[in-house]
Amino acid sequence: MTEQLSDSVKRRQTNRRAALMAAAARQFLAKGFAATSMREIAADAGMQPGSIYYHFPSKADLLVAVHKEGLQRITEATISALEARADAAPWDRLEIACAAHLTVLLEGGDLFQALMRNVPLDSDPSRGHITELRDRYEAIFAGLLGALPLPEETDRQDLRLMLLGAMNWSFTWYRPGRAAPAEIARKFVEFLRTGLEP
Repeated sequence: MTEQLSDSVKRRQTNRRAALMAAAARQFLAKGFAATSMREIAADAGMQPGSIYYHFPSKADLLVAVHKEGLQRITEATISALEARADAAPWDRLEIACAAHLTVLLEGGDLFQALMRNVPLDSDPSRGHITELRDRYEAIFAGLLGALPLPEETDRQDLRLMLLGAMNWSFTWYRPGRAAPAEIARKFVEFLRTGLEP
């Protein structure tokens, strides 16, 4: 009985934590990190303001949690898509990764768009942890770009930053019903390939 009660409590706590992250993502996306208050996040999640601190000691901790959850999901989706096509050619693998990235970003909800738009200031202690999480994810694309047959003088780091920047900002102009995320990915990679392939 005690074990069942414990499992029930854990599930409830997990659900509340998830609800808080979803509410935070909505608020961060709508108002920005700096302008959003913990009280507004708690109200959005249907919780008392004081209850939020049981799960997250500060707004910065909540932002880190949103980033961690979003980056974990998008990383898993991208790796899974690549593993399913492990034998694909390098350019095709880049397109597969871009399609997975854009599908999660554009169709996955507020969580992913909020993490693209909201990064703490350089002076915020949470900035370093978020940067570390992003670097781990971007390493996937560094590897994919490193495998491409490009001219020797190509700066692959700048190429990675340009590609990820274009994809990450696509939610500002994307409209459902026009081009699907996979089609946008195909065009992005086609533009790169046309301009760079020897």
